[in-house]
Parts: sequence; structure tokens; C-alpha cells
Amino acid sequence: MAADPNRTILTGENPFIRLSASDGGTLTTNASYWRIITCPAGPGHVLYMKSELTENRWRIYSDNIAMARWLQGTVQGMLNPETADLSIPVVDAEFAKSGDPRYFWTESLATHDEAISLTWYDIGEPLLIHTSPGEGGRKYGVCTLLIPALGARLTRNGVDAAGKSWPLQREGRPFSTSALAFSESWTEAR
Repeated sequence: MAADPNRTILTGENPFIRLSASDGGTLTTNASYWRIITCPAGPGHVLYMKSELTENRWRIYSDNIAMARWLQGTVQGMLNPETADLSIPVVDAEFAKSGDPRYFWTESLATHDEAISLTWYDIGEPLLIHTSPGEGGRKYGVCTLLIPALGARLTRNGVDAAGKSWPLQREGRPFSTSALAFSESWTEAR
């Protein structure tokens, strides 16, 4: 067993929901949720979300604005450059989780006037993915347990987002446009 030679910059979770009206169609909802255990800007939670429920504009909710901004300038901004825009306001929120990832998982948040819930279900077989910095043209490397979810639901103030998750293949195995990403660690070259 060998240690990864790269510098670990964050450890946490990054489940995501990507919904569309048709298989391969334009995303109607794109939600990237983070529970950070450790990073240079501290622990916390953040949701980056764009949906018809947000008038197709990016919204950011967090309990640690420094961590949310740090992610925008690093991993989240690399994964989706639209979310790197520091002019997007960060709304203060409180976060909770429930469920058993073998069957379903729910992440929820509340602000002074909003309640958002993300639920993953119809859970598939996990895939362990490990890439190094620079691989696939990405600045950062990752080791993560991806758990596909053929079922996903996102609600804002009791209204369901349109669209659904769609099946995909990843590394020749069944996957989905929505997944739980647990035990996720991101690295950069030393």
C-alpha cells in the first residue's frame, strides 16, 4: 500500500443531482452539494444550485462563506466554471441529513425564507474512482466513492424541480446523472 504523493486539499462529500426532461437533454436542474470535513477554509456545507426553481440562475447556500468561496476558486469552479463567479451571493443556511445510503439519502437546508431538500433513491452499485492531478485535463485529482441514484428529487419551498435523472455508463458500469459521492478527497500536485 502506497500513500498518494499529492497534497490533499479537501476531504468530504459531494453528492449531486442533474435533472433533465429527456435523456441527454439540457439540464433543468444542476445541484452540487458539499459537506466538507476539512479544507484550508474550514469545515461546512454548501449547495450550488441552478434550476427553473431559481429562475435558471445560480444560487449558493452555505454555513461557511469562506469555504464556499474557496471551493468556487478551486474544485467546484473547475468542475463547473459557471459557479466560479464570486458575484453570486451566498445565502446563510442551516443543514441536516437523513437516510441510509443503501436505500435513500436526503440532504436539506433552511434559510430565513427557503427550505430545500435533495433526495437520492433507487440506489445502484458503488464505483470507487481515483484520478491524479492533471489526469483527464483536470488540475485536481480525486478519490471518491460514487453511488449512482436513478431516482432523485429536489424541492424548493415544497415545489419539485422538473425533469429526472437518467441512466449512464461510467467506466463500463451502470451509472446515473445523479449520484452520492462519499469519502471524497481531492488532491493537487506538490
